[in-house]
Amino acid sequence: MKLYKVEDFGALGDGKTNDAVAIQKAIDSCSENGGGTVVLESGKVYYSDSVSLKKNVELHIQKGAVLKATSDIEGYIRPCNMINDPKTALVGNPVTGKPSFVFIYGYEADGASITGEGTIDANGHSFVNRKSQYYVTGDFYPRPTVIYIENSKHISFKDVTIKDAPFWTLHPAGCYDVEIDKIRILNDLDVANSDGIDPDHCCNVRITNCHIECADDCICLKASKGNSEYGPCENIIISGCTLVSTSAAIKIGTEGVGDFRNVIVDNCIISRSNRGLSIQIRDGGNVENVSFSNCIIETRRFCSDWWGTAEPITITTFNRDENTKSGKIKNVRFFNITAKGENGVLIHGNSENLIEDVTFENCLVEVTKTSKWPCGCYDLRPCIDYGVEKYDNAGFFIRYAKNVTVAKTKMLWGNVCDTYKYAVDADNTENLIFDRFTGKGAFDSSPAGIVNGKEIESF
Repeated sequence: MKLYKVEDFGALGDGKTNDAVAIQKAIDSCSENGGGTVVLESGKVYYSDSVSLKKNVELHIQKGAVLKATSDIEGYIRPCNMINDPKTALVGNPVTGKPSFVFIYGYEADGASITGEGTIDANGHSFVNRKSQYYVTGDFYPRPTVIYIENSKHISFKDVTIKDAPFWTLHPAGCYDVEIDKIRILNDLDVANSDGIDPDHCCNVRITNCHIECADDCICLKASKGNSEYGPCENIIISGCTLVSTSAAIKIGTEGVGDFRNVIVDNCIISRSNRGLSIQIRDGGNVENVSFSNCIIETRRFCSDWWGTAEPITITTFNRDENTKSGKIKNVRFFNITAKGENGVLIHGNSENLIEDVTFENCLVEVTKTSKWPCGCYDLRPCIDYGVEKYDNAGFFIRYAKNVTVAKTKMLWGNVCDTYKYAVDADNTENLIFDRFTGKGAFDSSPAGIVNGKEIESF
């Protein structure tokens, strides 16, 4: 495969000169000649405005090389001119358009890839300000996305390290056949909205062997309004990843105007996270056929600025606003899950939309107090009717659901506090089945559970 060195097109790689023009010339020449590899050499720092990735171009960042994003917002490609107005933003301030600013952009870039063991430095702290000791955010929304590839087929991202994102890090949208393998995303844990990987209306996606640390969600499946011309988010495999998040480590939603289906998550380890596995539906899209297996989850609560109250597993569907009815969630499976956190499993539908057909098998859930933050609450945001609601914590907290089975599963208490109560707290449920389930109340005087108003002495 032919190599295109960016120095041959005028790049200096001195960390000061803007090399965007030279890098873009190399990419364009490579694509125009049928494809090949554009090389950023080891030991150099390429400071750059935005660049556009093209068809059949491999952008290869060698180990020891750095591609650093400019701090000048005028140097960014703008797929969308919309900046969200706080006065008109919807509940939860969702991303309702395409990215407003992008560092590495691709459109109809079939066969494109970003590879190498080098680093993409997104220079995110140029676009944020500290709001408290627990988080920073920006003066405008959305801030620059690091990598946004739209309407492309057979694309790959391998081996690279991406750090210091000001907003979403890797965002493929409307893409078919996406391979993401052995990448590292290292964002500060106090930078709001710095998601790791956000497949949006994508089909046939494999995310494997990655390590991600970020504020907000590590891996989040989206079906955003801004890319609603594309199909459902479906046929997704997430495997072999280690994840740390101040929101949810792996999430489906909340932007979900389209459907999500056929998702497999296995062999992942989640640690030091505010939430573990989460399905949050707030728009009209539906979720079905999701399997989580062989995962270890550790959660503890962060401050209230972040969504979540240390629920290791969350499944919720709520209407975003008066004009938006949430979609259905059904056929979700959890096998061989070990979860330890300050809160228990949360399943919460609504009176018009019950969550259906959820199974837990061979699982262990331990609830134990570890942080300084208060317990006795569940986070139901974003939605119009609820916020962070005060309830005693349970191993399994279930509302508005039917056909939920908990089999060959154990619930334990660790360090207890006065808001810990039942192994199971269920209400407005239909056909709730416990088969070889072991669990008891947090205190000797507490019943093991309460189901539809009836106390259960033991399971």
